[in-house]
Amino acid sequence: MVPFGTAPFIKAALETAAFVRRFFCACLRPGVTSPLMLKAFHTPPDLLRGLAAPAKANVPLAPRTWYRTGGSAAVYTQPENPDQLAAVLARAHEHGVPFYVLGSGANLLVADAGVDGVVIRLDAPGFRKMAVDAEARRVVAGAGADLFKLVPATAKAGLDGLVQVAGIPASVGGAVRMNAGGAPGDISRGLTRVRVMDGRGDVNDLPRDAICFGYRHTDIAAPLILEAEWRLDAGDPRGLTALYKTLYARKRDSQPMGDKSAGCCFRNPPPGATDGATAGMLIDRAGLKGFRVGGAEVSPLHANFVTAAPGSTTANVLAVMDHVADTVDRVFGVRLQREVVVWGADGT
Repeated sequence: MVPFGTAPFIKAALETAAFVRRFFCACLRPGVTSPLMLKAFHTPPDLLRGLAAPAKANVPLAPRTWYRTGGSAAVYTQPENPDQLAAVLARAHEHGVPFYVLGSGANLLVADAGVDGVVIRLDAPGFRKMAVDAEARRVVAGAGADLFKLVPATAKAGLDGLVQVAGIPASVGGAVRMNAGGAPGDISRGLTRVRVMDGRGDVNDLPRDAICFGYRHTDIAAPLILEAEWRLDAGDPRGLTALYKTLYARKRDSQPMGDKSAGCCFRNPPPGATDGATAGMLIDRAGLKGFRVGGAEVSPLHANFVTAAPGSTTANVLAVMDHVADTVDRVFGVRLQREVVVWGADGT
């Protein structure tokens, strides 16, 4: 929609001014930290002392995300089993310290100032287990299992039901929580059970009919997913493997998979909000491909991807995302919602 009245012009001017402020804050030279980014952590560095779970203080998170941007975790821990995990949660609760669960880091932006709390990584062998039983058509995978490995394993075993999420970078826990998927389908197909842990450390199994699956969303309230189980359909291993390779190649050729990004930045608009245009189509129609702040850029290959060149900051990426959302809203009257999760002050 093109603004004609005074109010829209004022709105556009305010949005422009806000963008300019974000632009100058975001365009710091790579490696240079703004005083606004400096933040003293309130979380005690020895918060988890005496617990069995391995833990460290002030651990950089950038190398653990696909964007490769952002600051450190005040405390970082990698529990080896559910008992150690429950003890970490109990200690955090006792001291009123927030905790964050880190999966593959593929759908995550970490604030340049870091994360004041406990970051939990479920990547110990016990959380990465995968069991594919072709005869029983049953698949069980831990929250830390890699979807890149699980999906082709099911196809090779002749199990049909997960191949539709080929090429999606995620851990099983993160993929289930957001009901990851694409045009071919989502991860909820064939899912029968999700094992979760609540904030008190209690473990429960949620049957499929107790979970509401929506577009890139579930209503799982428990903060931690421990494992998921599927019962899949029998299929032809060769045909399913060929389909997997086709879907993977399609993603590789249409998306900037070799660049640093977090996949699609924005959710598609709800039905009826547009003429059927996806978020990427709206961004492209608004002429935003190639728009850049610092090292962050709207991908020329796929408009719903914001990539980050080496030396980029999270502030760069967020400035691009904010400008994209503001522009699409102004031009089409559709407010895009971020799909990427943001941890820390830069996301507020």
